[in-house]
Amino acid sequence: MKINSAEFVISNSDVTKCPKDQLPEYAFIGRSNVGKSTLINMLTGRKSLAKTSGRPGKTQLINHFIINKTWFLVDLPGYGYARVSKSAKKVFQKFITSYFSKRTQLVCAFVLVDSRHEPQKIDLEFMQWLGENQIPFSIIFTKADKLSKTKLSPQINAYISKMLEYWEEMPNYFITSSTSGLGKEEVLNYISEINSQLKIS
Repeated sequence: MKINSAEFVISNSDVTKCPKDQLPEYAFIGRSNVGKSTLINMLTGRKSLAKTSGRPGKTQLINHFIINKTWFLVDLPGYGYARVSKSAKKVFQKFITSYFSKRTQLVCAFVLVDSRHEPQKIDLEFMQWLGENQIPFSIIFTKADKLSKTKLSPQINAYISKMLEYWEEMPNYFITSSTSGLGKEEVLNYISEINSQLKIS
């Protein structure tokens, strides 16, 4: 897939105010320091489409971007960031849960995981929740460039082994680097394939 246009549409914390268009949506979510904004910018080829910050937790709203006029990329708030107050976390959790449970346009969630780290309980529990609620998702391993090839493969394999303790089979996954562009074509082609099945050009 070639991205010819990527435009910001709306930010809000109320699912009922999300776009009314019946276009397919792909949501990106992960812990607040996982590199979500830079990944979105890499995928779309836009350096500042999603706001990046040295301070994790910058995304605090549901952000809709329309891509090629045919589908929405949805940037969701990160979770598990220690500096965000407990009350703020509850608010985020409420509208994130509301988004996933009520947004019928959602086709797939991409759960971002830092490839450098051991499987985190918060990520595993979130994916378990998605599974229990029958929400399709794929995993995107980020920051692959931060590890050598000899360290990356065992790290991914260890994650797969952990996932298979809970899942009958490993969910679809991608290995990416926002620095090198690794995984960009695979993720976009995956979205393109789903859109073609939905008769979206």
